[in-house]
Amino acid sequence: MKKEYTMNTSMRNWIVSVAAVTGLLGAELACAAAAATGPTPYPTNNAAWPGKGVIRKFGWMDDNRKWFWTQREKDQGAVVFAGDSLTGGWKDLAKDFSGLKVANRGIGGDTSRGLLFRFQEDVLDLHPKAIVILIGINDLTARGKPADATSNIADMLTLVHKQSPSLPVILCTLPPTDNPKAPVMQADRLAVNAGITALAQEDRHIGFCDVYRAMANADGSPNLDFFGPDKLHFSTTGHVKVAELIKPVLKNLNVE
Repeated sequence: MKKEYTMNTSMRNWIVSVAAVTGLLGAELACAAAAATGPTPYPTNNAAWPGKGVIRKFGWMDDNRKWFWTQREKDQGAVVFAGDSLTGGWKDLAKDFSGLKVANRGIGGDTSRGLLFRFQEDVLDLHPKAIVILIGINDLTARGKPADATSNIADMLTLVHKQSPSLPVILCTLPPTDNPKAPVMQADRLAVNAGITALAQEDRHIGFCDVYRAMANADGSPNLDFFGPDKLHFSTTGHVKVAELIKPVLKNLNVE
């Protein structure tokens, strides 16, 4: 009887152990399933954000990212345009790049640090054919340091390299702007653009699009042919101009 009791106790302990392991595995799978139903929430603690510099978080950003999530399957393999409202407001993106599968991942008000946070889910998880990045103007309107914006863009390139070293990326310089409600110090703009220019020279898979030079007057002010009344956002003509600048760079990177 004693031997039988010992065997039953051992069996019971084994069953308990298996149940515990199974429970932990089930909990992990449940967490993974929950995470797969939507984008990772923005951190509530500033220290938890990747990168450096200023952070801007508005309610519509959650809505934008939830919408992006619903488009993940459809947008696989697209040329992904990532950035702030200069990209997010590009309503004719598909038309301006007719014949090329594109996906818009711009969010109004976003900073380089915000884009870095969502870069994996919103951009790289689409397994893009190429990436076009235009980000940084909101860093400067929020009085962020130019070096921080450049550093965050460099971190995005590091993520690209880890996932797909040969993936083509186009870096765009910040355009000229002149909006009193969103002032930018010209020296800071030029510093960010110099950093972007330098990053674009580091790898043969990185293309360069000098939006600033194409849209600035001789004195550095914005050429109003390319901007809306706020002198901040591109007009339809402005987006067409950016498309004209990007297309030959895509071709040089063998993206057609």
